[in-house]
Amino acid sequence: MNKVKNLIYPVVVTECNDESGHYFSVVSPNIKGMVTDGETLQEAMVHAEDAIATMIADTEYPEVQDPRKWKLEKNDFIMWVPVNMSKWLNQHQKTVRRNVSIPENLNDWAKKNKINVSKVVTDALRSMQEV
Repeated sequence: MNKVKNLIYPVVVTECNDESGHYFSVVSPNIKGMVTDGETLQEAMVHAEDAIATMIADTEYPEVQDPRKWKLEKNDFIMWVPVNMSKWLNQHQKTVRRNVSIPENLNDWAKKNKINVSKVVTDALRSMQEV
């Protein structure tokens, strides 16, 4: 069972300039098959965090490899990607149906204003969980 919820994995980032334009490609020799990219380095790192979390969510978390042993090409460099599995799992878990009771006038107001009550309750519970 995976107990560690805050992970950090090294990735290989390649700055690319080709027919697709300028972007950053990200792979992880640590996470077989993980490939993503982004128009900016920041976007690429956000995508890398999501890609890593997606690929390891239902597995034993891979041990972190030593990136000093990786062979890099001319436009490659190493970056470390923090992955908060608790937060990621909380945002991507399967939803369940849960009945809640609210005053009728609030229910009428929510319908009139097209308020998604499930989203409001979920957001409120998540904000309380993070405290």
